[in-house]
Amino acid sequence: MDVVTLSRWQFAITTIYHFLFIPLTLGLTIFIALLETCYVKTDNRRCLELTHFWGKIFLVTFAMGVVTGIVQEFHFGMNWSEYSRFMGDIFGAPLALEALSAFFLESIFLGVWIFSWDKLPKKIHCLTIWLVAFASSLSSYWILVANSFMQHPVGFIINNGRAEMTDFVALLTNSYVFGQLSHTIFSGIVTSGILIVSVSAYQLLKQKHLETFRISLKAGIIYSLLGLVAVMGTGHLQAQYIGKAQPMKLASVEALWETQDPAPFTVYADINTTTQTNSSDIEIPNVLSFLVYNEPKGEIKGIKPLQAAAEKQYGPGNYIPDVTGLFWSFRVMILVGLIMTGLILVGGILTFKNKIEAYPTLLKALIVMIPLPFISNSTGWYITEGGRQPWMVVGLQKVANAVSQNITPTEVWISLIGFTLVYFALAIATIYIIVKFIKKGPEVPKERSAI
Repeated sequence: MDVVTLSRWQFAITTIYHFLFIPLTLGLTIFIALLETCYVKTDNRRCLELTHFWGKIFLVTFAMGVVTGIVQEFHFGMNWSEYSRFMGDIFGAPLALEALSAFFLESIFLGVWIFSWDKLPKKIHCLTIWLVAFASSLSSYWILVANSFMQHPVGFIINNGRAEMTDFVALLTNSYVFGQLSHTIFSGIVTSGILIVSVSAYQLLKQKHLETFRISLKAGIIYSLLGLVAVMGTGHLQAQYIGKAQPMKLASVEALWETQDPAPFTVYADINTTTQTNSSDIEIPNVLSFLVYNEPKGEIKGIKPLQAAAEKQYGPGNYIPDVTGLFWSFRVMILVGLIMTGLILVGGILTFKNKIEAYPTLLKALIVMIPLPFISNSTGWYITEGGRQPWMVVGLQKVANAVSQNITPTEVWISLIGFTLVYFALAIATIYIIVKFIKKGPEVPKERSAI
């Protein structure tokens, strides 16, 4: 494989691993803040137990998110220096602000939260974890500001072969970022909610800490269900926006080779990217147009005419992303979402009827549900990033032109293997620590003990 392909694999592997922890950080901080608020308002000792229990798991995911996130910045100098040269004036600003504002704020108040249980009044201590939750979301915002420019460039000029910022406000208010941000935060709520439900189901199945984890299960089900509904809603709105801003991504996700009005939603297709045709299609008429326009008609541009338009605008080349990968990633994401929603709804009905413990098979199903949100998150990010190929920055710089010029495939192989082995070791350590905390269960804390 060439340098470009290897560098893409390296960034993809490290990014997906990093993003295993980010949704958990986003979702768990809000959940823990809600638990501590419950304790402050009601003096419920079960809420305090759960705050400590989930707080320990959150600290592990936070630490891993920080460690794996630092590696991401190395890539821009190691593998993507041409991108850094071209985009540094714009891309560097939100990254710097993420570190100077969000990360520092998050780290400071997380430290205060950990070490000040017996030193601050309850309400002030509770405020610190809410500030951590706010800072986590702010951190996501800054990162997505940078990413959204790559998807939809705004507020810039090209000067001496570099993209230079001309309107910082335009960068911050990029119409692409708000759909991404809301969808990412709600995905974090779903991911952490599913973890909460799964761990609570495990404890109930093992008949441990029953009263505490009955509360945890109910709270987790409500939290997950709210997140699932919000993810579907924000995902729908984001898809409508992408239909206007990135029509090639939408057409590729649907393997829609020709323009259609109205356009169907294809459930299954045998895709031939060589002949640019599909066979054995299973289609639902008019649904794609309805999803994009909120009515059962409306033109959806096809891949072929969009390719022709791109060649006319940017010159000869292949502007079609991985249609097969995008098509099936989207359907895997939807299927996983439906499975999670179904299990949460059934589990929720039985839980609130106080009958869930009579159905051990369902408890086991809730336990093995843990990988599902991570699969959904990974396929979703593949759609987001893979759908803009071959562009590094849509319309401005191709991936092939963004890679470092003076590195060899051997050098990339060495770092790729090294990162993969280190991350594998970190994964084992992380799973071991979290499982150890889960099996141990919540400790009965003192009135104001440190976590």
